[in-house]
Amino acid sequence: MNPETPSPPKSPFRNPFLYSSLVILGVLLYVSYILYARHESTKQYERQTRERQTEQRREEDRLAVEQLGGSELAIRGLYISPAAIHPGESAQLCYDVANAKTVTLDPPSGEVWPSHSRCLNISPRKTTAYTLSIVGAAGNKVSQTVELRVR
Repeated sequence: MNPETPSPPKSPFRNPFLYSSLVILGVLLYVSYILYARHESTKQYERQTRERQTEQRREEDRLAVEQLGGSELAIRGLYISPAAIHPGESAQLCYDVANAKTVTLDPPSGEVWPSHSRCLNISPRKTTAYTLSIVGAAGNKVSQTVELRVR
């Protein structure tokens, strides 16, 4: 062997740096894919959660409006307690209206206004029928009558 003879060229496939670089590149691509997939999954989960919460809020609001009378003009409650009294005693006339702009009571027995829970003290001398009338924003009118008996 002659020390001066050139050594045969090394094959690039025998270089360990090439194989380790390919392995590291593959691991980086795999980790990048996992992180991207998890990020997209999290975004989709958050979007679905927001949509569910929005729908739930919308349903709760719809139920609240419905419980408070919806958008319909209505007298939801009108009663007198007790239904019969003796002369000189008093009773309470209570009412609950929805979507009323004005409220009137005939015969007048105190100040009335749109309310979900309002009671008036009344003490007529004889049996009296009270008529509660409400008018909505569109001008439509609803009335209901209740009677207090005096014995």
